[in-house]
Amino acid sequence: QVQLVESGGGLVQAGGSLRLSCVASGSIFSINTMGWYRQAPGKQRDLVAQIISGGSTNYADSVKGRFTISRDNAKNTVYLEMNSLKPEDTAVYYCNVVIRETRWARFGAYWGQGTQVTVSS
Repeated sequence: QVQLVESGGGLVQAGGSLRLSCVASGSIFSINTMGWYRQAPGKQRDLVAQIISGGSTNYADSVKGRFTISRDNAKNTVYLEMNSLKPEDTAVYYCNVVIRETRWARFGAYWGQGTQVTVSS
């Protein structure tokens, strides 16, 4: 069993900052990709940013230059630093981690429970 626990969401004014964290725990042999997705009401869940085990990153165009993803492999944790927040960043943010539970298992994708980010204008 793998658990993902997210924290750091909340209400912030436009132009402000928030930092999201996601800790993976449980049966973990290795972690490949760690990332963040978001889903606004009535919209599909979209990729915000992801970071692979080697450190390469990928960002949605809408957040480039404002958001920074990082990971602490020793703590099985991924972070999302969000600066210059805009009302259109309002959404539920979900952590997504690709994990192999044992040496012989396949990689599987796991989701956190989601954390609300609300940006007021």
